[in-house]
Amino acid sequence: MNKSKVALGLTLAAIYQHAWSSGFLDDSKASVSSRTLYFEGDQRGANGVDQRQSVTGLKFDFSSGYTQGLIGFGLDTQGLLGVNLGGGISPHSASTSNTVSPVDSDGTPVDNWSRLGANAKIKLSKTELKAGNALAPNLPILVANDGRLLPQSFQGAMVTSKEFGDVTYTAGQLNRAIGRASSNWAGISAGGRKGSDAFRFAGADWKPTKDLMLQYYYAQLEDYYGQSFLGLTHDFQISPEQSFKTDLRYFNSHSDGENGSNTNYQYKNGYNAGGLGEVNNNTWSAAFTYSLGGNSLTLGHQRVSDSGGMPYVTNGNLVDGRGRPEGEGGASVYLYTDIMINNFTRAGENSSFGIYRYDFAGLGLPGLKAQWTYVKGQDIRGVGNGTTGRYSEWESDYRLDYTLQSGSLKGLGFSLRRANYRTELPTTTVQDQDQTRFYINYTYALW
Repeated sequence: MNKSKVALGLTLAAIYQHAWSSGFLDDSKASVSSRTLYFEGDQRGANGVDQRQSVTGLKFDFSSGYTQGLIGFGLDTQGLLGVNLGGGISPHSASTSNTVSPVDSDGTPVDNWSRLGANAKIKLSKTELKAGNALAPNLPILVANDGRLLPQSFQGAMVTSKEFGDVTYTAGQLNRAIGRASSNWAGISAGGRKGSDAFRFAGADWKPTKDLMLQYYYAQLEDYYGQSFLGLTHDFQISPEQSFKTDLRYFNSHSDGENGSNTNYQYKNGYNAGGLGEVNNNTWSAAFTYSLGGNSLTLGHQRVSDSGGMPYVTNGNLVDGRGRPEGEGGASVYLYTDIMINNFTRAGENSSFGIYRYDFAGLGLPGLKAQWTYVKGQDIRGVGNGTTGRYSEWESDYRLDYTLQSGSLKGLGFSLRRANYRTELPTTTVQDQDQTRFYINYTYALW
C-alpha cells in the first residue's frame, strides 16, 4: 500500500477523532431523573371517577455537544420508564380515562410502561435544527405537557435561529405525539376522534430592549385549525427589590381543512356556533405582576369570544380501530388560567384571576416557596349547540414546594398541590372535582 495513502488515512482518522471527542463527547451531558407521584382525583358528580394512584418514574437524558467544523452534528437521547406502585381508577372500565398511567382493556393500570426517543441535531453558526421523536416544544402555540409522571413528546423537526440580532426565529413541523400516560404514538388532534399528520408553525421573539419582548407565531393543525398569536411582555425594575411586569396575549383561531365538515375532526370545547365543531375564536388576556422582595402578586383578566372555545392540541378523544380511547390525554395551554384541573377556555368565558407567590428565603428558609391561584370564569355559553343560558365556574389551587439546598441530597424536591374546582355547567362530562398531587423529584448529573 502506498505510504502516502496510509499517512493520509491516519491523518484523517486523527482529525475525525479530535473533532468527535472535542465536541461531541467533551461537551456532552447526561443525567438520570426520578419522579414519584401520588395522585388523588375525586370527581364529585353521580357518575364521577374516584382515582387514587401512586406511580414512580425514571428519565435518562443524554445530550451531546457538536462535532467540530463549519457544520456541527450531535445527538440527544431519552429513555423513560413508568411503574405503577398501587391504585388506579374506581369504577374500572375500558372507556375510563386514567390521567396517570396507561390501562389494560379492562381499565386496570398496567404494571409498567416505557419508551425511547432521540433527536439528531445540526448546528450552523447560530442556527440549530433538531429532528426526531423526543421534541418538547415550549412555545405560545404549543406547550408540551409535563403535569403527571412522564412528559409528553412530539415527533418531527424544529429549527431555531438567532442569526439576526435581537430576534429569535423558530419554525417546524410535527406529525406524531405521545401522551403523558401512554406508550402509543398517535396523530395530533384538537379533541377530535382522528389525528392530523401535520402541525406546522413559525414565529419570532424580538427583544428590542432587555426589558421588552414582542412575539408573533402562526400555527396550523391540518384539518383542525389555523392560529395566530401576538404577545408582549415588559419588565420594569422599580428598584433592586421591586418590579412590575406586564404580560399581554392574543390568539386568533379559524377553521382548517376537514374541520367543520367532517365529524372526525370536530373541535370539542363546549358551545360552538358553526356546528360540527368548527373553529372560530378570539382569546385575549392581560396580566400584571408586582414583586416586592419575596412577595409576588399577579392580577389579570381573560376573555374568550362567544362563537366557540379556544382550540389547542389535546389528544384525549383519540380512539383506536375498535373505538377505544388511546390514552393520549393531557394538554397545556399558554395561558395564566391553565391550572391544575381547568383552563377556562370555553365559549364566551370571561375570567378574572389572581396568583400570590411567596419565597421564604427572606425568612431564612431558602428553597421553600408557596403559591395560591384563584380563577373565576363567568358568562360561559351552554355546552351543546342547542343549550341556552350562561354559566360560571371557579378553581382554587394551593401549592407548597421545598428543595434541599445542601448536603448529599442537594436538589431533592418535594411539591404538594391541592385544587378545588366547581362548575354550574349542566353536563356529566364537566363535574365538580377535588384533586391532590404530591411529587418527589430528584435529578442526578452523571457528568
